[in-house]
Amino acid sequence: MSVAPRVLVVEDSAVIQRLISVCLRPAGVEVETRADGPTGLEAALTTRPDLLILDVGLPRMDGWEVLERIRSDPRTRSMKVLVLTAHAQEETRERADRGGADAFLTKPFRPDDLRSVAMGLLSGTTEQAIA
Repeated sequence: MSVAPRVLVVEDSAVIQRLISVCLRPAGVEVETRADGPTGLEAALTTRPDLLILDVGLPRMDGWEVLERIRSDPRTRSMKVLVLTAHAQEETRERADRGGADAFLTKPFRPDDLRSVAMGLLSGTTEQAIA
């Protein structure tokens, strides 16, 4: 029996947390959530999920700082990270790319798009997925 892939969702909106869980759990994914930057970073460092879905507009520490710390720590440097944001500007997309995000999605997102990108990252078949 294989172990279910683990996804950590760091998102301050309970509605978005729930939507992501509903999208991924039927695909056999274990989903854990955190609502702010510091607790999300701590969970990422301690549990080392297979995929981190990271909002950038977080309380107490923004997602950009979380991403920077994930990429600068040898334990988590290669962790797959999907940046999820309401900021659809090209500069935001470029910042995610420069920061080392593996994928970028904007809110509102289509559940099928989120599932497709997340499952691609988990299976290792998605190259710099930008939807």
